[in-house]
Amino acid sequence: MWTPTEDEKIGVVICSLRGSLTQSLVLEVGETVQILEKCEGWYRGFSTRKPNVKGVFPASYIQLKKAIVTNRGPHETVVPLEDPIITEVTATLQEWALLWKQLYVKHKVDLFYKVRHVMLELLDLRRQMLSGHLTQEQSRDVKRHITVRLDWGNEHMGLDLVPRKEFEMVDEDQISVSDLYKMHLSSRHSVQQSSTQADGRGQRHGEPCRVPVPHHLLVNLKSFTYNSIGEDTDIFFSLYDLREGKTISEKFMVRLNKNGGPKNPEKVDRLCALFTDLSNKDMKRDLYIVSQVIRTGRMLLNDSKKGPPHVQYRRPYGCAVLAMSDVLQTISELKEEKDFVLKVYTCNNENEWYQIHENIIRKSSTKYTAPSTNYGLIISLQLLRGDMDQLRRENPLIFSRGVAMTRKLGFPDVIMPGDIRNDLYLTLERGDFERGGKSVQKNIEVIVYVLYADGEILKECISLGSGEPPLPEHRSFVLYHNNSPRWSEVIKLPIPVDRFRGSHLRFEFRHCSTKDKGEKKLFGFSFTPLMREDGTTLSDESHELYVYKCDENTLFSNHALYLGLPCCKEDFNSCSSLPSSLVFQRSAKENFWIQTQLSSTKLTQNVDLLALLKWKAHPDRVMDILGRLRHVSGEEIVKFLQDILDTLFSILDDNTDKYGPLVFQSLVFIINLLRDSKYYHFRPVMDTYIQKHFAGALAYKELIRCLKWYMDRSAEVVRQDHIQEAMRALEYLFKFIIQSRILYSRATCGMEEETFRCSIQELFQSIRFVLSLDSRSSETLIFTQAALLNSFPAIFDELLQMFTVQEVAEFVRGTLGSLPSTLHIGQSMDVVKLQSIARTVDSRLFSFPESRRILLPVVLHHIHLHLRQQKELLICSGILSSIFSIIKSSSMDTSVQEEVEMMVESLLDVLLQALLSIMSKSQSQEAVRGQRCPQCTAEITGEYVSCLLSLLRQMTDIHFQRLVENFQSKDELKEFLLKILCVFRNLMKLSIFPRDWNIMRLLTSNIILTTAQYLSPALHKNFTEAEFDFKVWNSYFSLAVLYINQPSLQLETLIPAKRKKVLDKYGDMRVMMTYELFSMWQNLGENKIHFIPGMIGPFLGVTLVPQLEVRNIMIPIFHDMMDWEQRKNGNFKQVEAELIDKLDSLVSEGKGDENYRELFGLLTQLFGPYPSLLEKIEQETWRETGISFVTSVTRLMERLLDYRDCMKGDETENKKIGCTVNLLNFYKSDINKEEMYIRYIHKLCDMHLQAENYTEAGFTLLLYWELLHWDERPLKDFLHYPAQTEWHRKEGLCRKVVHYFNKGKCWEFGIPLCRELAFQYETLYDYQSLSWIRKMEAAYYDNIMEQQRLEPEFFRVGFYGRKFPFFLRNKEFVCRGHDYERLEAFQQRMLGEFPQAIAMQHPNQPDEAILQCDAQYLQIYAVSAVPDSLGVLQMDRVPDRIKSFYRVNNVLRFRYDRPFHKGSKDRDNEFKSLWIERTTLILTHPLPGISRWFEVEKRELVEVSPLENALSVVENKNQELRTLISQYQHKQLHGNINLLSMTLNGVIDAAVNGGIARYQEAFFDKEYITSHPEDTEKITQLKDLMQEQVHILGVGLAVHEKLVHPEMRPLHKKLIDQFQMMRSSLCQGLPGLEKSGSGANTPRGIMSPESFKLMHRHSETVGSLLILEHPEDFYRMQASPSSSSLSSTHSAPSQMINSAPSTIRVGSPSLPDKYRHNREMLMLLPPHRDRPSSAMYSNIENGQPTNLQRALFHQVMIGPCKPCSDPNLSVAEKGQHLSMHFDAFHHQVSDLPPALPARSLRKSPLHPIPASPTSPQSVLDGSSSTLSGSASSGVSSLSESNFGPPSSSCDPPIGPLDSAPISAVDPEDLDYQPIRFSGSESEVVGGNIQQDLQNIHYYHHYIPHLPPLYHLHHEPPALPPKPYLREGCIPEEDTQTPMPRPMPRKISQPIIAATKEEQAKVAWETGVSEE
Repeated sequence: MWTPTEDEKIGVVICSLRGSLTQSLVLEVGETVQILEKCEGWYRGFSTRKPNVKGVFPASYIQLKKAIVTNRGPHETVVPLEDPIITEVTATLQEWALLWKQLYVKHKVDLFYKVRHVMLELLDLRRQMLSGHLTQEQSRDVKRHITVRLDWGNEHMGLDLVPRKEFEMVDEDQISVSDLYKMHLSSRHSVQQSSTQADGRGQRHGEPCRVPVPHHLLVNLKSFTYNSIGEDTDIFFSLYDLREGKTISEKFMVRLNKNGGPKNPEKVDRLCALFTDLSNKDMKRDLYIVSQVIRTGRMLLNDSKKGPPHVQYRRPYGCAVLAMSDVLQTISELKEEKDFVLKVYTCNNENEWYQIHENIIRKSSTKYTAPSTNYGLIISLQLLRGDMDQLRRENPLIFSRGVAMTRKLGFPDVIMPGDIRNDLYLTLERGDFERGGKSVQKNIEVIVYVLYADGEILKECISLGSGEPPLPEHRSFVLYHNNSPRWSEVIKLPIPVDRFRGSHLRFEFRHCSTKDKGEKKLFGFSFTPLMREDGTTLSDESHELYVYKCDENTLFSNHALYLGLPCCKEDFNSCSSLPSSLVFQRSAKENFWIQTQLSSTKLTQNVDLLALLKWKAHPDRVMDILGRLRHVSGEEIVKFLQDILDTLFSILDDNTDKYGPLVFQSLVFIINLLRDSKYYHFRPVMDTYIQKHFAGALAYKELIRCLKWYMDRSAEVVRQDHIQEAMRALEYLFKFIIQSRILYSRATCGMEEETFRCSIQELFQSIRFVLSLDSRSSETLIFTQAALLNSFPAIFDELLQMFTVQEVAEFVRGTLGSLPSTLHIGQSMDVVKLQSIARTVDSRLFSFPESRRILLPVVLHHIHLHLRQQKELLICSGILSSIFSIIKSSSMDTSVQEEVEMMVESLLDVLLQALLSIMSKSQSQEAVRGQRCPQCTAEITGEYVSCLLSLLRQMTDIHFQRLVENFQSKDELKEFLLKILCVFRNLMKLSIFPRDWNIMRLLTSNIILTTAQYLSPALHKNFTEAEFDFKVWNSYFSLAVLYINQPSLQLETLIPAKRKKVLDKYGDMRVMMTYELFSMWQNLGENKIHFIPGMIGPFLGVTLVPQLEVRNIMIPIFHDMMDWEQRKNGNFKQVEAELIDKLDSLVSEGKGDENYRELFGLLTQLFGPYPSLLEKIEQETWRETGISFVTSVTRLMERLLDYRDCMKGDETENKKIGCTVNLLNFYKSDINKEEMYIRYIHKLCDMHLQAENYTEAGFTLLLYWELLHWDERPLKDFLHYPAQTEWHRKEGLCRKVVHYFNKGKCWEFGIPLCRELAFQYETLYDYQSLSWIRKMEAAYYDNIMEQQRLEPEFFRVGFYGRKFPFFLRNKEFVCRGHDYERLEAFQQRMLGEFPQAIAMQHPNQPDEAILQCDAQYLQIYAVSAVPDSLGVLQMDRVPDRIKSFYRVNNVLRFRYDRPFHKGSKDRDNEFKSLWIERTTLILTHPLPGISRWFEVEKRELVEVSPLENALSVVENKNQELRTLISQYQHKQLHGNINLLSMTLNGVIDAAVNGGIARYQEAFFDKEYITSHPEDTEKITQLKDLMQEQVHILGVGLAVHEKLVHPEMRPLHKKLIDQFQMMRSSLCQGLPGLEKSGSGANTPRGIMSPESFKLMHRHSETVGSLLILEHPEDFYRMQASPSSSSLSSTHSAPSQMINSAPSTIRVGSPSLPDKYRHNREMLMLLPPHRDRPSSAMYSNIENGQPTNLQRALFHQVMIGPCKPCSDPNLSVAEKGQHLSMHFDAFHHQVSDLPPALPARSLRKSPLHPIPASPTSPQSVLDGSSSTLSGSASSGVSSLSESNFGPPSSSCDPPIGPLDSAPISAVDPEDLDYQPIRFSGSESEVVGGNIQQDLQNIHYYHHYIPHLPPLYHLHHEPPALPPKPYLREGCIPEEDTQTPMPRPMPRKISQPIIAATKEEQAKVAWETGVSEE
């Protein structure tokens, strides 16, 4: 049976459980479970991860934990009983685990691994904590490490900052908001400064600066790689300061043997030293590590004769230095040791050995020798920080290695009271010795001894350096042959203090002979005592000692013999009488210099200090001695602090009146000395002295008297230094006074109590007197007052020992009350005053409620004054937060309520005022981004916000009630409400607290909510009916809206555990505020109308919060609004407009969701079920409009939500663009919101630009352009557009669109816009801009012809399934692929964009199941474009680069073919039954457009019969061949002809093996023809096409023959053979084909001169003019089997002669009417060829064409060629001015390539054209509509209808197609030579043809109005319409002699390849003499 558990409440899963039982839970290792019941080895409960899922699990799988249970029962709360930090680590790691994996998914790999490392560290630290084996110190350390890591991780994972106190999370309910704010700040700081977080919490006011942390340098000698010495060496390391030129540390000594290893084998790997106590100042010095190497061995290293081998000398060898500045940066950053190599340099001259290190540093390279190798000393360095105890704890390994502690030569910056030191540093400086009759100088060695008074040599009192034990004697190193040696060798003498007095040093000098015996002969000595007679130690300076002579046999057994002698000059002067017969004679010329430095805490070198301590010896000198105490150094005073204090008080007791003031001064001096940071640590010594050793029971009287006397004099004295010093010493003076009084009280059982109290009161009166003086006139007085105020709070604790709390509080209140107000003192004094108040508030005194009652009013008074004047805000906020902190901690007391009320009265209003001004300042500062004054920083705002919140949190309903009642008038109340609401609003708007301060933000929200609930009744009661105040209500509603929308309150974003925590603590505060909002709205009554439509947007924002309850409360408000506006205006248009605007802005910001759309539908239901709401209005109308409105809003929501989802997610550009297009169309078509429409146009344009879809960007912007007119109407600034006229905006847009089309290489779309702009510039006579735009237009024509453009592929995509976004769901689109994108790549891209989608493998339409399923299916296949501009594409003369554009642009229809066999498949020839199912997709808009894809609007399905299919296949193949051969002809494809070879081979070979032969079999079969009589025409077409293919292949082979490589000749031969076979096989089916060539074996049809003549003659006969449409057209005039009446051998093809195409045009994009000047048709020459080919003209004589050919060319090629017409010239003039470049022409004629046969485009015969009698040159005149077609558009129709009388209408008929591009003009080519014709030319040109063309009249009509620019989306820029004839232009009669006229502008198509030089040559002047 299941029973509830008592103790087993919580446990951890220790083994994963995959529950097979129905009731069992699924548990993972490490999960926490809460247990509810148990039963026979099973528990029932739930996992804390999924608290809603209850189930059972085995007890054996759970490790139980102790827990605390509160609120027992079904809703009990269980908290594990463990260290809170362990609970936090567990929860945090679980939270991180989810986010951590996301880091990997989001490719934040670096952070992923860092977090992983930190998580592992946390697990390890948690394990250590749980082990329970840590000491308190270690536990604290582990906690510190844990919190640092937790905070680091939380910050990097974007989680909340956790405020802590002593490493544990704080409960925000237990502390004031101010304290919580400070904890957040310190936690944030600790994340950033995690390394220093271990140092304690922030200091209280007034404490001196923290003790500087010392540095320590660890030096470790790894090896010394100089084995060349071969002797023992001593290596000394020390720190040297170059600037001061002195060593600052002791030496660290290493002894090595001759092999380079340590002499002491125990020291292997332990040669390290710690240079301790380096201050920050030391680290900034110019420090060097100096290493000196001294060898022990022979006198000269390389001379074995010098000295016997058994005698050892210490000799200098070398020196190395390392600059600390070079390595400090490196070693500061590293946490481990770093190796460095030091080169050892040797000294060139031993006399300079003492300064070798300086020479090396200064690089005086002549003074030393560099080593031959780079090796030397290898040392490692590490920099450590902290005091020694901390270092020993943190680095036990270093200290276990036996590191040598190497101290500074002097005292460190901070002297600790326990430091006991007694070191005398002795430097052997130099000596001057006599030669002593020797020829060479001596080798002198000094031996040093320390001897005690009794003559005993002190053992172990000489240390050469740390790292080696002390020695009884020291032998200096020897300098070779040097009578004035300079050693500068420092040794340390650690002599015990008790042996110091009476000891002396003796220096013995020996000459070291290098003779055979190698003796060391004694020749003199010096000595010096360590202490003088007066008890002072040897002073720190250089001492010159006398040298006394002696010899080898001298024994110093009786040291008294020499101690009586003077040791130095000073000694000699003080010795009055010397014995006449001296044992030792002084050597007058010899001297020895030493320097000493004492570092001792026990001995002094100061005479004045000794005199003070022994004052009783000279009682008469006491005044003088006390006066001299000021001159004793601080180090000496703190060493003897206790002795000095005892002495001072004994002097005071001796004679109070006489010595009192001096003792007082001395005491003040000593107390102030301890304020120095160097001696700050001696304060405890002073405290201990006062508590335990001080015995001056009477001293208090004198101290009070002196103190009072000083204060009273402060008004008169000018110099107040001594008074200020006394003020600074106030704290310790009071300590002495109080302790003294206590001692007196004890001794006398409390006598003179009243006197003491009176004296203290008088003293306080003096204090008040000093503070009340007006200090503005005297600067010294300010300092006195400041010193007093600074020390004042420190005396409270002392006073509390003798007085009650109330008494002390009264003293303090009186003192603070005597302070002048802020108006009467300077700013500096202000600060001091407030600091003093702050420290009063922080003192122990203020923590007593009884003292607070007395002190709080005066404190608040001062703060109030400062806040009112906005002065010293930071200090004031500190004081306030301290007060709130105290009040919060004692908030249980009743007294607190009074204090809160006091603060509300005094502060609330002024606090709000201050906050508002701070916030406005900080905002303006943000805007200016200038220098931010410290008062406006975020910190100060945060401080005051936390103070305000603390106060509001402490207020109860009684406080609020009284607050409201206390206002005198409603205006005051209104002002207050506006202030507080404004502050709250700013709190929501300005991010006062960073995003990760969630605890702080939630608490703030809670306080604001509570305050709003307290204040709303006051608002309702006072400002509703007659006194309605819009401002206050609006303020309230704005606050409520901001509040509900706060990011920190959106619980949906939190993880479940955190959400539960927030809900348990505060509930959902949004719901509470919404209820408040709703009730306040209802309270408005009639006044609701004031808030329509203003509040719609804000309220809508509230409904977008994804919380159901909030929405349900808000929706009725909207109904209410619509209702009220309906009543007022009879409609709710305002509500509607506002709602749509706000919906858009809110949803696109990322708010709102699916449920919201459904919820909005509730509005529609409101109109049905609740007729009571609608009683007052006409139900029907209201209801219908309401419902339709809500429906359109719901549809808008659908689109907006799709848009939002696309923008929010990591969606691809395609989705975002599609979505935006969808929304844009909705705004335009469905709800007609122009502003929104324009906004989304720009959003879409930006997206296109980002995706580099420049063409689409251009089309998108064009939508806005179309909305504008060329008007001068002024427009406001909008989006990024400035305020400007409509004309200017339209112009700017036009330029931008043209620019985008240019970038997208769609110049054809840009050209009409260029013309539009040109027209505007021309009408305004803005020629500069006109020139610019014309050049741009010209450049675009150039680009069209010269730049390569890729034809994109098109893909049809179907999106099936309900999982797709709304705008794609179950729709099909055609998409324009990217450059180079093929089907596979496109498919991959789409599947990448929709990772959930499944690709369908068949092209069939999906069934209903797929359309309705909850999945995503993609169906993708390629489609081909069906261009509309067929006219352009069918013109053979138009270059392929132009055509390619029309093939794939402005395409609305796309085709997809599926082959299938109808009926039974013909096994012999499958072509017979091969049908095609052709699907044509028609889009909503042509591509390209505003998107890369458009929806399919309509599908058309047709079946293509086998014959039609065959026609299509052959025609396409012909086109492909023609294009390819043309490209090889025109050299567009260079070099490699493999492509041509393969293509020809493919067609010819296929034809042989089947190919078109199979079609022949299938369709030319008699049986087929008889059974399909309806296909006769198609069969004829197929024959024509096959025949054409043979011609094309012939030309192709001719080109191939020219280009083929010799090695490939066999392939060519094979192709020719197969071609012959192919022709012969086709001959049977196609009669006349075999006659097509001029020779039997020639695969080319070649045109002879005769055929030209025939052709020419024929054209005369027929009366038609033959116009060649393409350069290759010459070649197309070949014999052709047809029904022509001409000779079968040499006739031109009948279809060619009979049918010049009726749609011959020069393409150019369409122009507005005003530009449609006469653009004449230009007949273009074939391009220049490199290889001559005379196949065409066999009879060109001497490189010149025959006259006939010339004439024909002139007639055919030049005729149409004329300048771009000038409207001011007459027709006749135009006809006269022609030019033709001879050289260019000559090249063209001589080098013509074989051309391609062309199919006839149209078979209508040409009508005879009569000539004009007035115009002899009319044939050449390009304005003839016959030749030119259209003046502006180049449309030519040669049918008779064009030549009737002028039409009555102005507009002539428009050609079937609109426009085609023409090339840009090169402006440099405009100047040409004039051309003159001779008479014979004239005749030839105007011969018979002229007579046939006599009846043509020319009319030019000018149409003044401008039609609108065509819409780029709907009408493609195909071929331009027909010309508009100009009115009023009557042709002038033309004279017979033509006038010169400039040549037409050059058309830069790749057709005329003449250079400018050639063009500049003489024009064609040779006559045509023949024919």
